[in-house]
Amino acid sequence: MTPDTLRQHIAYTTWATDRIMRFIEQIPPEHLTHDFHTSDRTIIGTLAHTFAADRVWLKRVTGEPITVFISDEDRQIATLQRDWPAVLQAWSAALDDPARVVHYRDMKGNPYSNPLYEIVLHLVNHGTHHRGQVSGFLRALGHTPPQLDLIHFYRGLN
Repeated sequence: MTPDTLRQHIAYTTWATDRIMRFIEQIPPEHLTHDFHTSDRTIIGTLAHTFAADRVWLKRVTGEPITVFISDEDRQIATLQRDWPAVLQAWSAALDDPARVVHYRDMKGNPYSNPLYEIVLHLVNHGTHHRGQVSGFLRALGHTPPQLDLIHFYRGLN
């Protein structure tokens, strides 16, 4: 696993996140807060959860303190639009040594260690899972979400 391979994975998650964020700007605001009775309940809640996880994992990798997982401000579109691209850009800079073991604690304080490449692959997979949920929510509300498949990214399709 090379830094360039990891950067390509981060580039994919950045591309897919940007596409879904641009799409939700076009839907009625009440659709963002429709309760789907899932763990994160709403479209905005699911996106905020994904953003918060991207940020927490970045802090673990860079050794920064984590004070909160998610805040009320994180559940605002303006916050996601402003802060998420910067978090994803910072990820590209953090991919120095894929085999570097990262020692961290989960939100309950339990200690863990993983190579950086495992964390990056988890991060991208986690984002793909939740963007898939959001796509399903959008379809349930009568919208046709954008294509987010990895192959579309590889093909350079917008």
